[in-house]
Amino acid sequence: MSAGMETRPETAAATRATAPGRGRDGGGDATRRKGASSGAVKRAPWVLLFPFLALFLLTFIVPILMALVSSFTKVTRGGLFGEAGVVTEFAGFDNYAQVIGDPNFVASIGRMFLFGIVQVPVMLILCTVLALLLESASAKWPGVFRAAYFLPYGVPGVIATILWSFLYVPGLSPIIDVAEVFGVSPDFLGANTVLWSIANIVTWSYTGYNMLIIIAQLKSIPVELYEAAKVDGASALRVATSIQLPLIRPALLLTAVFSIIGTLQLFAEAQVLQRVAPAIDSQYTPNLSAYTTAFAYNDYNVAAAQSVLIALVAFTLSIVFLTITNRKSA
Repeated sequence: MSAGMETRPETAAATRATAPGRGRDGGGDATRRKGASSGAVKRAPWVLLFPFLALFLLTFIVPILMALVSSFTKVTRGGLFGEAGVVTEFAGFDNYAQVIGDPNFVASIGRMFLFGIVQVPVMLILCTVLALLLESASAKWPGVFRAAYFLPYGVPGVIATILWSFLYVPGLSPIIDVAEVFGVSPDFLGANTVLWSIANIVTWSYTGYNMLIIIAQLKSIPVELYEAAKVDGASALRVATSIQLPLIRPALLLTAVFSIIGTLQLFAEAQVLQRVAPAIDSQYTPNLSAYTTAFAYNDYNVAAAQSVLIALVAFTLSIVFLTITNRKSA
């Protein structure tokens, strides 16, 4: 009994002697685990972003860099049929000089300027009016009409152009048949009218899309502003001009920039109508010109220079537009 009692203090002392060592080891393990957990947390966003970054790099950055490099090179083929080999040489700005010296390409840029000056404001006014009407307090079934106006955007550009071509081609168009009854013979595909026929297709396709962007901005307007305007006795027109239009300015700028960029990217409508409209040649739009240069003439280097110039013009126009609008608002 006494021997057992004598051993207990020794055991307790041994326990106390070893306890600090275990505490230090346990603290080190906890620190290491915390460090590993912190590293995993820091890596997690990059692991999740990696698929997007890889696709963005491969499908966006790399093609842009390749186009830039290609625009400053030229390919020389030796022999009558290239049997002597192909040599890639640095061309400097020769490709750009050739593009700028091409009157057809320059004319296509000017044609798109005219297109944008008329079509973009008309479309923005139309989609703004539709958005204001659908978000008014007296609107009935706004969801149905939003879906109906947005539906054309879901139709691919090629299909939309084919559908509208049935209304443009004489002998197929009921519009032309009805007009001829009254002694009028409209030519929707003539040299002076085909550009506006394309503008009609683009407006039909994208008005609903831009309308939804403006509606989203309208829904972010605080309800208190409408209640205050109602208390003050403001009419619907006064609410639209004094509250809604100023507060949807960011959405209007966004849709305008998208429309400016989209104008210079016009391609499918002109290419499809080219088969039924003799006034549309292979360089009617800048994108169609670059496409023709690359795949009809097999001059990919000049086509790359055209593509770079189209991008630069779109970027410059967007910056100029934003600068002018911001200066006016200031």
